[in-house]
Amino acid sequence: MGKKDYRTYLVIGMIAAAVCLFVIKFDFLVSLASLAMEAAFPLLLGCVVAYAVNIPLKRLERLYFPNARSRLIQKTRRPVCIVLSFVFLTGVVFLIINIVVPELLSSIQLIMVEIPPLLEDIWSWSVVQLDELPELQGYLANVNVNWQEVAKKTFDFLVAGAGGLFTSVITVISSVFSAVVNILVAFIFAIYLLNAKENLKRQAGWILQAFVKTAAKERICYVVRVFHETFTNFIVGQCMEAVIIGTLCAVLMTVLRLPYAVMTGTVVGATALIPVVGAYIGAAVGAFMVFTVDPIQALIFIAALVVLQQVEGNLIYPKVVGSAISLPGLWVLAAVTIGGGVMGILGMLLGVPLAASAYRLLRDEVSARIDGDADRCGCPSDGNADRCGRSSGGNADCRGCPSDEDAESALSRQTKEKTEASSGAESSEQEKGTP
Repeated sequence: MGKKDYRTYLVIGMIAAAVCLFVIKFDFLVSLASLAMEAAFPLLLGCVVAYAVNIPLKRLERLYFPNARSRLIQKTRRPVCIVLSFVFLTGVVFLIINIVVPELLSSIQLIMVEIPPLLEDIWSWSVVQLDELPELQGYLANVNVNWQEVAKKTFDFLVAGAGGLFTSVITVISSVFSAVVNILVAFIFAIYLLNAKENLKRQAGWILQAFVKTAAKERICYVVRVFHETFTNFIVGQCMEAVIIGTLCAVLMTVLRLPYAVMTGTVVGATALIPVVGAYIGAAVGAFMVFTVDPIQALIFIAALVVLQQVEGNLIYPKVVGSAISLPGLWVLAAVTIGGGVMGILGMLLGVPLAASAYRLLRDEVSARIDGDADRCGCPSDGNADRCGRSSGGNADCRGCPSDEDAESALSRQTKEKTEASSGAESSEQEKGTP
């Protein structure tokens, strides 16, 4: 055996040993990976924050005295735009919380106040309707029920049943200092990343150039660029779509004179960040809020929002988000379903851009392979045939790619030429052999 065979067997043996070690020490490796993820969580959170802040940062830098040549402006452009980006995103989050949370709490309090009178009315109606059962009617009439106490005990029971939730809340409160530290570290790390993003990009290029071949480097850069463009377009498009549908919902509720118009529009817009199902979650919350005031108006709200959802799904979403990520609706629904089943709401948010990136990479790879096969056989691909001014079904008639009839005529012509050439050669030999 040569050195090449020894190397092959050595690689196979190392792979087999690694697989066996992974299977035997699986629990240990999982605990080690979780420990590493927990330790690196502030840094990972900082990367996520930096990526989100970088989207408005790039736009603010274009607006911050773009043609100024002053060194002071050039030096302060990045720090000022970073601060403005953080202030903008933080303000949006606090604005949503300030609009939604107080109204939601007031609605819950309103429900707790309105439920006992409603139950008393239902009880009185039941007593009146039971004329056919006088014994039961007399029993119910003599029963004295304190509905306020019943509602209080029911609420206490629900609180006791949600003991695990309250235990989790207490655990979170007890570890609030650790959470604050992690958030501070994440924000500081995000600021460092944003301030040095050009240097980091250049250093990553140097590392790839030093350790990776040129073809592999170009492939890696292409994949990273596709993921970056897809995620950026998805975030921007989803935010624009959320603002549009939230505004339309608030305006529609105001026109129909429905209560909680601004709050419900804000909730619908915020939940619309989740693709496909987000607006329905916001609709459920909004219907609950309107129901506390008037059940009939809640039905009107649901009907109006269904119409708005149809307009949003058929006109707004395909134009704003669908064109940005170039992913068919079937795969959007599949990505949301699978992502939600694996990682919940976070999976719903990440599933669509990940699927869109994979879809674009696969589409480009398929197109490249088809074009490569067409170039090797001398026939243009569908795209090249279209550029020739012919349909994809008539590629064989395109210039440079003979049709079946042309191929048959060319083959018969070549056969005839060979026959004539052989006949000529035989004639010349006979002439040479004649004395």
